[in-house]
Amino acid sequence: MSKILLLIAIFTTFLFAELRHVDVSEEVVKSGIKIIDIRTMPEWKETGMVKDAIPLTFFDEQGRYDADNFMKELNQYVSKDKEFALICRTGSRSAAVSELLSKQGYKVVNLKGGMKSLIQKGYTPTPYNP
Repeated sequence: MSKILLLIAIFTTFLFAELRHVDVSEEVVKSGIKIIDIRTMPEWKETGMVKDAIPLTFFDEQGRYDADNFMKELNQYVSKDKEFALICRTGSRSAAVSELLSKQGYKVVNLKGGMKSLIQKGYTPTPYNP
């Protein structure tokens, strides 16, 4: 019986989780979707940011994270029922965090390729000014 309940719980989690992986492009970042930039402050300073993106670090410079604090801050900017996107430098961190958020019921888009790809495609970032 407990195995059946576990399977139902797992299935329900995947049923309601909404995660999309989209190649980053200027069209996507200018589409009006809310973008959360999960890179570190030194990365924001080095390359700039997507215009109007919200800077909200998940992993610090040593690779540590505080998921509870991140979730509290994130919830100030997004709601579970409205789609938003995550971006990082190359798409690796945003993919991992997107998976975590989708399991929590968020409608999240991972911007594959990250800022590095976006800049290579000709996008001019906005300077980071805290």
